[in-house]
Amino acid sequence: MKYDVTVIGSGPGGYVAAIRCAQLGMKVAIVEKYNSLGGTCLNVGCIPSKALLDSSHHFHDAEHTFKEHGIDIPAPKVNFKQMIARKGDVVKANTDGIQFLMKKNKIDVFHG
Repeated sequence: MKYDVTVIGSGPGGYVAAIRCAQLGMKVAIVEKYNSLGGTCLNVGCIPSKALLDSSHHFHDAEHTFKEHGIDIPAPKVNFKQMIARKGDVVKANTDGIQFLMKKNKIDVFHG
């Protein structure tokens, strides 16, 4: 197949560039090393870290600030299995969103 543009990497710069090229009428392919789109940021970097940070912030609030708001709860416990599962759900929702945008804009995706 022949493409007008081939974008290497589907991170925040790559997928936006691919979508814009497709919107301008070009035949576009995008190549990503991960099994899902989003690059390092979405798959193993920024987004997973922020999801875990959000969970730890909620834990901190439950442990240290709820009482001053009049919220009395038993001492919170961390459920690492659930925390990691939530992180996975956040990443999947975002990668699925990028995959949808690739299909919507008729961009061919290659993993490798």
